[in-house]
Amino acid sequence: MTIYERALELIPDGAVLGLGSGRAATSFVKALAERLRSRGLKVRGVPTSRAKAELAGQLGIPLTTLAEVETLDVCVDGADEVAPDLDLMKGYGRALMREKIVAASARQLITLVTPEKLVSRLGSRGRLPVEVVEFGLPLCERRLRDLGLTPVAYREGDRLFLSDNGNPIFDCGVGPLDEPARPERDLRAIPGVVGTGQFLGLATRVLVGEPDGLTLIEERKRPA
Repeated sequence: MTIYERALELIPDGAVLGLGSGRAATSFVKALAERLRSRGLKVRGVPTSRAKAELAGQLGIPLTTLAEVETLDVCVDGADEVAPDLDLMKGYGRALMREKIVAASARQLITLVTPEKLVSRLGSRGRLPVEVVEFGLPLCERRLRDLGLTPVAYREGDRLFLSDNGNPIFDCGVGPLDEPARPERDLRAIPGVVGTGQFLGLATRVLVGEPDGLTLIEERKRPA
């Protein structure tokens, strides 16, 4: 069984479903579309990026919005780091704020990863994405440096990258974080910071799959 097949087992018929970004989420969306065709599963999806909305539309997955539904049943997404308590680091794919909003709207967040994404502490891979308002870019950069971070604005070629929300994203160099909630508070207190790649207390289940074929090798649940 793959991690995608296991995730599909956890999706009830009629569910309103958050559709994450990134490679793992893209593979899941393709598997979901096939399940809709082959078995008549009925779902509605809320995509976390314009690219995922376009893909879902091409594959025939019905879409809705957060304005039309009060709560999502499940969100399925990937992650860049998973700590032992299932706290996550996300945002390497540049859709972190829409991903966080959709995840926070869901009763469950199912996260799909390969083993190298499992870390002992968040920050172990050395990068913390932070999305900021473009007008506040200079202030945010100074304040991030004051916190001991090394922010680098992400660029595409010679142009500043802007998220689907129209915001730049800093990749902040970090080391392993002993208390992730503490820097999260400090970062959110900076005027102009929209949000960070730390997803604390949101994931309910993590499915770990082999890199070759993504065969399910481990399933982790957040303690009740």
